[in-house]
Amino acid sequence: MDLENQKRIKEAAEEYGPENLCVILGAGEAGAAGLAAETVTTGDPTFAGPLAGVELNLACYHVIEEAMKEEFDPEVYDDQIGMMEMVLDVDEITSEMEDIRG
Repeated sequence: MDLENQKRIKEAAEEYGPENLCVILGAGEAGAAGLAAETVTTGDPTFAGPLAGVELNLACYHVIEEAMKEEFDPEVYDDQIGMMEMVLDVDEITSEMEDIRG
């Protein structure tokens, strides 16, 4: 997650409260999704950005997880994400996200 996005997320958490935010990721690889999820929950593991050492404990999901998929109009989901879902390792990404959420 780039430093500008970390800054935006930190500011949003300060303004609205972390309990009122949910981060939805769309990374194409489980490792990248896990790193972003870790950043918004327990802090930037690289200690390079605004979230270094900052535990926001934000709710965090990947857009291909079933819990998120159910939130979208099926036609819109298929049009916008369906193709991506066919080429990604859904099980690996889902497992990574579940591991981060504990």
